[in-house]
Formats: sequence, C-alpha cells, structure tokens
Amino acid sequence: MVVQLSAERLLKAEKSKRAISPLTDDYATLTVDEAYAIQLEQIREKVEKGSVIVGKKIGLTSKVMQNMFQVNEPDYGHLLDDMILLDGETVSLEDFIQPKLEFEIAFVLKKDLKGPGVTVIDVLEATDYIAPAFEIIDSRIRDWEIKFEDTVADNGSSARAILGGKPTNIEDVDLAHIGMVVYRNGKFLDSAAGAAVLGNPARAVAWLANALGKYDISLYAGEMVLSGALSAAVPIEKGDTFTAEFAHIGSVSATFQ
Repeated sequence: MVVQLSAERLLKAEKSKRAISPLTDDYATLTVDEAYAIQLEQIREKVEKGSVIVGKKIGLTSKVMQNMFQVNEPDYGHLLDDMILLDGETVSLEDFIQPKLEFEIAFVLKKDLKGPGVTVIDVLEATDYIAPAFEIIDSRIRDWEIKFEDTVADNGSSARAILGGKPTNIEDVDLAHIGMVVYRNGKFLDSAAGAAVLGNPARAVAWLANALGKYDISLYAGEMVLSGALSAAVPIEKGDTFTAEFAHIGSVSATFQ
C-alpha cells in the first residue's frame, strides 16, 4: 500500500509540477528496499504508457554527499527515452520544479552487465565508449528536504540527461584523471577530475551493476550510465548557459529559458 500510494503521489507531483512533502515525514519507517520498490513502480507505469528504459544514473558518489545523507553507498535511478535531450539544446525551465545541474562522464555499453561479482575490469570490457554529460536533477520533494529514502523513491531525483562531446574509446583515456572545467554564461564556475567519482567512474558503474543485481535487474548493451557528478550540483536560473569541457572527450552545453 505504501509503495503504490507513494508512487502515485510522486507521479502526480512530476506531472503537475507541484512538490510534495517528504515521504519520510509521512512514513518514518520507510526502508531503502521500499524506496526502490516505489521507484520501480513509477518506472513500470511509465513503461506501460510507452516510455523506454535507455539507461541508469548513479548519484551520491562523493563522500561529502554520502556523509550528508548518512549512508555509505551511492543510489541510482532509471533513464527513459523521453528524458534525453540534445547537446546544445535550449531547455525550458517550465518542465521542472526546482532543477539543478550536474556534470558527469557517461558510459555507453556494448555488452550486458549483471551482478553480483561485476568488477572494474568487467566494466571496461563492456563499455563501447564514454562521453561528457549533463544530468538535470529535480526533486519532486518540497524544497529538496530529502533523506536518502526520499531521493531513491524519487528516481534518484533525476529529470533529464544530455550527452555531448565525441564518443571516446575508454582505453584511450585515464578515467581517474580526466579533467573537467565548467563555465556558466562564459565565466569559470568549477573544476574537477574523474577521481571525484569513487576514485574512478568505472568503479561506480561496477557498483551499480552489483546493486541492480540484488533486484535481478541487468544493465544492457546499448544503455547509457551516468556515472555520478564530478562536482556539486548547481541551481539553474532562466537565461543560464552552461558548458562543461572535459579533457580528451570533448564538451557538453545547454541553455535554459
């Protein structure tokens, strides 16, 4: 009952663009397993209505964020075909409630990955290419007043994804040392490197495959995986143009109106 009702509330909030109170306020004993069940129920309903799963996103990959939520592992959400935008696109902020932007390295797979037992080597062998990416996150929970279970239930607070750059063979780069510089409206905003994501973004993808394996879910060839933010998420304001330049793999940009 909790799973179905919570899924319906979150779907309604997303459609109406009206945030709801935290699920953990209403269900103080909400477990992580129940939160993932809420997420999966929403995805099931969307797929039944025609959406197609095209990948996954990983969140809370930094120790700072994990400490904030008092957890010792990341979380994940699903990416659907209607969540994918084009590099350089102008994005309407009317589609969101309280959006923020994250800067990530995306993996596109050429082989299936299913846990348990997936290693970093398995991830490297299964990856077709990597590319720079934006993830637009947007909490359906009021004022981002979220606990770990809230963001898990809310599909990892995911909203949209944008892939840019040039498809790059994973063997041609040192993932941990890929540098990134972010600009907002042409001015320097932030910088980071791949190592900010669990020491190596491929380690995050291995974690994801193993975490999904617990629910008998696989990562499939052709799917994309957003491996986690290299730096802090930033609020988006009308008129903003963001560009993230990554060493060796190109850049990604978007304008918001």
